[in-house]
Amino acid sequence: MFRILSTVAAVMLAVSAAEAMTNDAVVVSDQDVSSGTVTAEKVTAEANGWLVVHRTDAAMKPGPVVGYAPLKAGENIDVTSILQEDVKSGDMLMLMVHSEAGGTKTGMFEYTLGAKEDGPIRVEDKLVMTVITAK
Repeated sequence: MFRILSTVAAVMLAVSAAEAMTNDAVVVSDQDVSSGTVTAEKVTAEANGWLVVHRTDAAMKPGPVVGYAPLKAGENIDVTSILQEDVKSGDMLMLMVHSEAGGTKTGMFEYTLGAKEDGPIRVEDKLVMTVITAK
């Protein structure tokens, strides 16, 4: 009986771990970006890709890319992107998971707004992203 319960528990833990690995997510808080960087506390990605920093506003539509950082498949901790433009206190930033698929060069970020190369990941037709306000 104990062996069956142990096996069931092990299977449940394995399923939970597998589900956690496929739950793409961006965990990030409002932060001071005066140093020229923005950091996500945790990013979970199903495959290798990119954490892309877009400008946005109250309409919550992704705008121009102002930074990006590589992601490995699985859980990524303290993912820091160097901002390529000045971001002021009060500006809104959308940190979004993009894929590595569709580009011509692996390991090189090729996306431009609206392009298919290294484009945004969608789960159940929703972008995998979080919006913050720069301090």
